[in-house]
Amino acid sequence: MTAASYPALDYPALAQPFTPTDSDAALPASADVVIIGSGVIGICAALELAAQGLQVAVLEKGLIAAEQSSRNWGWVRQQGRDRRELPLIVHSLARWEQLQHSTGSDLGFRRTGLLSLTRDAKELARWQRWAVRGRAAGIEVQELDAAAAEALLPSIAAPWLGGIATPDDARAEPGVAVPALAAAARRAGVSLHQHTAARTLLLEQGAVAGVITEHGTIRSHSVLLAAGAWSSLFLRQHGVRLPQLTVRATVARTSACAAIVAGTFCSTDFCLRRRLDDGFTLTLREDEIFDLEPDSFRFLGDFAPLLWRNWRQIKLRAGLGHFVSSWRRQRTRTPQQRSAFEIERIYNPAPDTTVADRALQRLKHGRAQMAETTLAASWAGRIDLTPDLVPVISPVASLPGLVLATGFSGHGFGIGPGAGRLAADLLRGAPPVVDPAPFRLSRFSDGSPLFIDPDVI
Repeated sequence: MTAASYPALDYPALAQPFTPTDSDAALPASADVVIIGSGVIGICAALELAAQGLQVAVLEKGLIAAEQSSRNWGWVRQQGRDRRELPLIVHSLARWEQLQHSTGSDLGFRRTGLLSLTRDAKELARWQRWAVRGRAAGIEVQELDAAAAEALLPSIAAPWLGGIATPDDARAEPGVAVPALAAAARRAGVSLHQHTAARTLLLEQGAVAGVITEHGTIRSHSVLLAAGAWSSLFLRQHGVRLPQLTVRATVARTSACAAIVAGTFCSTDFCLRRRLDDGFTLTLREDEIFDLEPDSFRFLGDFAPLLWRNWRQIKLRAGLGHFVSSWRRQRTRTPQQRSAFEIERIYNPAPDTTVADRALQRLKHGRAQMAETTLAASWAGRIDLTPDLVPVISPVASLPGLVLATGFSGHGFGIGPGAGRLAADLLRGAPPVVDPAPFRLSRFSDGSPLFIDPDVI
């Protein structure tokens, strides 16, 4: 069964580059591990588990990688990571390299570096503090003065004050890479089930015994919930509280154009990534939209410190349509009823065209070599956030057998292979690839002080 065999499902047209993936027609009666969600985290976990000889089934309510895993910027970056994520991203970068060679597919993975430039003295000081921590984690970090910054990418506006570069950082093609990894997982024995929404967990004596889907029940004593922005809603029906909100972000791609940078670049002017088609993935930094919904009030206390710190950058929207649809999505349903995950199979929000247009104007301004560059497409996605902007990769104590991997706060694509490995280790009870304590779910309820890393980029 392929994605093309679902014409009656009326999936939205996807503006981002996206490769359809084959499915398995029959849902197995049981599996060693069931994974809910087919983004980069779920697929990488499936690869790791299959390599250990486990039978794995991946459930996807819509199409594999059709949400954030194909809509993101395509950065595989170490630079600017939260200090708690550094061991995981170092492992992930090495794993991306391995996957590029072992899958037999070009994932678009290239170590072309990340360059960040600024005109703000406070921002530069923050980056310099991060550089010390990055080097301690084994990352090559170059600090740039004004002359070096101008030499790398001349500023069209006021001159750069300085910057930071991480030459070993990388990029990949999201809409190609994650479907290719899913195909590799399928060749390794993983069964993939698109258009198969997980409605709820099957519990026996308080522990996980399987997953009830729209097409029947699949039994398993080990389940990974890697459902991105849908995770909090799924857990709520089992009495598990996961503070999670979303922002809506717009991204665009350009026509083929001059390579003003070879890899990835970030500034307050614009952010971009060189693509394999000789264009750029292009966007603006800190121009996400926060759409009010019922969870905005439910988790207000959890997110208050983050909102207070970033209130100047928040673009708040109070749309009645989005609020009502979000409220309806949270209505209690039985396992026999059509679930919210079937009503909206793919988050496909409209892009903010002003963001895409403004980014293109800034890219072209004063650069004669970019004069003919146009926008080929733009799209939007919903980025799921946690109160400290660090993911949850953790067993769920109240539901033995369930492991959660979500809340990647816009960092999930690059860190996906490492996060998938850690989730697989937790499911197997194996020694974890990195210390899982910083990613535990209980940090939001056990009285731990909320820590928001001040030096992230």
